[in-house]
Amino acid sequence: MMENIIILICFILFIYLLLVGHYISSLMFVVGIIGIYLLGGMDLLKGFIQNEPFNSVSVYSLTTIPMYILMAQFIIQAGIIKDLYGLLFRISRGKSGPLGIMTIFLGGLLGGVSGSGTATSAALAQIAVPELRKRGYSPELAGTIAACAGSLSAIIPPSVILILYGVVAQISIGKLFTAALIPGILLMLIFSVITLVYLRVYKKEMKLNNSTQEQFEENVPVSRYIIVTILGVSIAVAIFGGIYLGIFSPTEAGAVGASIAFIMALLLKKVNWSFMQSSLVETVKITVMAMFIVVGASLFGRFVSLSLVPRKIIDLLQPIIDQPVLILILIMVFYFFLFMFMESVAVILMTVPILTPILDVINTDPLWFGITLTIVCTIGMLTPPVGLSVYVVGSVSGIPIERLFRVSTVFAVISTIIIVALLILFPQIVTWLPSQMH
Repeated sequence: MMENIIILICFILFIYLLLVGHYISSLMFVVGIIGIYLLGGMDLLKGFIQNEPFNSVSVYSLTTIPMYILMAQFIIQAGIIKDLYGLLFRISRGKSGPLGIMTIFLGGLLGGVSGSGTATSAALAQIAVPELRKRGYSPELAGTIAACAGSLSAIIPPSVILILYGVVAQISIGKLFTAALIPGILLMLIFSVITLVYLRVYKKEMKLNNSTQEQFEENVPVSRYIIVTILGVSIAVAIFGGIYLGIFSPTEAGAVGASIAFIMALLLKKVNWSFMQSSLVETVKITVMAMFIVVGASLFGRFVSLSLVPRKIIDLLQPIIDQPVLILILIMVFYFFLFMFMESVAVILMTVPILTPILDVINTDPLWFGITLTIVCTIGMLTPPVGLSVYVVGSVSGIPIERLFRVSTVFAVISTIIIVALLILFPQIVTWLPSQMH
């Protein structure tokens, strides 16, 4: 009985600290410490505080994070996102329908070579949204397309979300990257189809304009597009091909990708003191923030283990334990709402240790679960009230957030229902490609 009261107290404290705006890393750290102390006493707490922070961040798999973040910063600081959009603009000839679809696919491509969702959303809000609006797109649809494109970095490898899930669930990060490829492309296609349907339904209201008289960055030399294309493809091939063929570990692939991105910036004559300073400072900031979250989540996870929450949840699920599909649907609905209110990294680090024993009981492949969870996380970046991609697009483009959420929520709900249903009905979408790895 006392154990349940302690769990309730910690849960209420967690919600309170979340509502008053505490950083998620310090929030988990504080609740974890209080919970461990109440359940195990000061001696147990001292043991955890002495060892857990170091043990949680001294995992080799976490070394992948700074490499991919550094690669993303080199790409962003070199202005390559704008170059790629200019290239796609030329390919689509500035026509309204193809330009919207290509913006989504550009988000997927950028996710595959940078892994930075907020940076991609911000760049596309600045570059793509004005061009889409010139061609008759409503502000909220143009902004939603940019937000959808930016959110794809959560599922398209290399993804920090996938790396952290792999560390927590103790699954090969290389397999996670490979498994995410087909579902990520599938999600891009679903976003594209929803966009086309939206354009068709609201065609009269938006008055789409296919005029190509206004050109995008006409003064950009073709040689620059060639450099960006060749080296962009090289990064994708080096990461996916190297990991898939067993040539690189995920960490080594990140280092190779960062090196190619740096060479790209050199060839584009973007490397100077400001370039290096901005790239390195941002890399350190983001990496340290991620490590603080890992430490907080580790202590919170210890508290969860001591409180036997996973066992209590399994006991509650006993009446439907022989219906794994129903349990998985309930879990995904739970995650959909959780991602609406909390940062995705924190949600995964907090909840995966709780759910791992449940997945064992219902015989669910943790690789499949991780990809499905990350898909829901990707879509969670589009939902109110904490849809990160939507807020970034709104702040950069000046489009009111409430107008963006009206459209982005429709995209989120429809795409979640379709893709989660497909992954449950056809798990081979996730598991086939990793099974072919060398």
